[in-house]
Amino acid sequence: MRKDTSVRNSLVIAVVILAVTVSFFIFNYTRTKKKTENFNAATGQNTGFDFLQTGQSLLNDEETRAAEENIRPESPPPGKSVVEIKEKMFLAQVNDVYLNAEDYLGKTIKLEGIFKEEQGYEKAYCFVVRYGPGCCGNDGNAGFEVAWAKEKAHPYPAIDSWVEATGVLKKYEEDGYSQYLYLDLSSLNVLDRRGAELVLQ
Repeated sequence: MRKDTSVRNSLVIAVVILAVTVSFFIFNYTRTKKKTENFNAATGQNTGFDFLQTGQSLLNDEETRAAEENIRPESPPPGKSVVEIKEKMFLAQVNDVYLNAEDYLGKTIKLEGIFKEEQGYEKAYCFVVRYGPGCCGNDGNAGFEVAWAKEKAHPYPAIDSWVEATGVLKKYEEDGYSQYLYLDLSSLNVLDRRGAELVLQ
């Protein structure tokens, strides 16, 4: 009798796991299909939806790449001098800055996030980040290194403070690499109200 109950419980667990897995794949398929349809509508394409070829065509198609460049967030118009990284599209905006750094260098960027400090061999590096998807769950960080210029240096806040950072995007060279981006701070304010520490888009 006990053996029958154990077998029955194992079967129930297996069915539940299978149902959850199938639901996950259906959900992701539907979400991917909707994103592709929205992208096609935004770029004027009417290609239909092929689940297996969508990723490959988005990566390889030159026209698609050109269309993506046309719909990516634009640099601020001349009257607006600050690029504000918003919570809702935090990862997308930060990634756009890194992927198109030449378009943003010299522009003022403003964002909120968690103040972090990491000790290097010769000096400490400060960052304003939010957590996001990474290689092992939500262990990724997205944001920018921040630093005060010597002539306007202020004390840094406590680690893990929620801050609003504003600064000009610059790059520097270290150890033979010249692509390190950072915000040359004009302000770094601790805020009482924390935003979303984990962002997914």
